[in-house]
Amino acid sequence: MNINWYPGHMKKTMDNIRASLKLVDIVGEIIDARIPISSKNPVIDEVLKDKPRIMILNKSDMANDVETQKWLNFYRNKGYGAVVIDALHSKGLDKIYSMAKEMLSEKFKKLEEKNISSKTIRMMIVGIPNVGKSTFINNIAKRKSAKIGDRPGITRQVQWIKTKHDLELLDTPGVLWPKFEDEKTGLNLAFTGAIKDEIMDIENLCFKLINKLNEMDKNILKNRYDLSDECFEDTLFIMDEIGRRRGAILKKNEIDYFKVSTLVIDDFRKIKLGKITLESVEDILEDKNGN
Repeated sequence: MNINWYPGHMKKTMDNIRASLKLVDIVGEIIDARIPISSKNPVIDEVLKDKPRIMILNKSDMANDVETQKWLNFYRNKGYGAVVIDALHSKGLDKIYSMAKEMLSEKFKKLEEKNISSKTIRMMIVGIPNVGKSTFINNIAKRKSAKIGDRPGITRQVQWIKTKHDLELLDTPGVLWPKFEDEKTGLNLAFTGAIKDEIMDIENLCFKLINKLNEMDKNILKNRYDLSDECFEDTLFIMDEIGRRRGAILKKNEIDYFKVSTLVIDDFRKIKLGKITLESVEDILEDKNGN
């Protein structure tokens, strides 16, 4: 399944991010805790370079807790700030300011030496579509989303969002990159809904998702749909049995594969299959070792 995505506004957005870096103290990069590799735009690293950065692992309510902790340790060991949040339910948002303040301690020390008491931190928020940027911004700003007026050196297009802390956020559009390195990245983005279902072959996507879940743990599907051991001999047999169990039947007793596919993908996205992380830290280590 080849998935290519080339939004025309990507270059413009990246140029704007690059130009706005001088306006902020730090960057918050939001990624999906279920797919920390696939939801991280590699172009962002080239643009941000050495700018202080906090990796914000969102959707932690949907991801495996053990794997999320491994990812948290991974990014901290690489020198990033890293926090785990559930933006939808406003969990972990208070960690953002304290983490940023800790990382910018030198800045505040210099301000104190100049007798400047400002505690304000300006943070740019970046991330691909569907990682929860809007939810994060709305909830950390407590829906007040007050846009701060023009300031010297800031163009009218740049809008700052005030939060309850001494934290001002600069939002940026979510963009995917021109070409995915491998099929796994595109599939993971499609599984989680970062790529619109309308442009996907849903039945093929479900087939791939079932294969992925079975590689991880066959009990994920078996327990949810009360499947027999025999059906796991073939992915199509699994879809057939799910169809029969859930009444996804067409005329002449044929399986409604579209309905089965929609059901399984929906159950995955609504956490009905459990809290699942599709990418592990070990995946990165394996890639580096050429395995």
